[in-house]
Amino acid sequence: MKKGTLLNGPISSVIAMLGHGDSICVGDAGLPVPVGVERIDLAVTHGMPPFLKTVEAIVAELCVEKAIVATEFIERTSAQHTTLMQLFSDLGLAQGGDITIEDCSHKNFKKLSKDCRVIIRTGECTPYANVILYAGVTF
Repeated sequence: MKKGTLLNGPISSVIAMLGHGDSICVGDAGLPVPVGVERIDLAVTHGMPPFLKTVEAIVAELCVEKAIVATEFIERTSAQHTTLMQLFSDLGLAQGGDITIEDCSHKNFKKLSKDCRVIIRTGECTPYANVILYAGVTF
């Protein structure tokens, strides 16, 4: 059995296959998944699993260089946004470098999600609770 934090086989497999600059998206229950992008559906019910806990488990295994969130997430969910930014700050310290954080409109976010290797759907029902994570390198 895997020893690390992240136990989900399909997500672990995707992370293992990422190269520098590849991206994955962690989305809320309502984020549309573009045709041709793999979906890993974790949603069980409203709020399960939650967005932030899912991101936390993923970044425990993924070297993150950059993250993108929708401007609407920042404007409408300040508490969750603050928690997410703290997670990235802590992760940057643990990785030995800052993580670039960018924002864009939700409309542009959905366009960017078309280039993701996978979209991981959570049970989160907070609007705009989505993030695109770009893989860094560990050397």
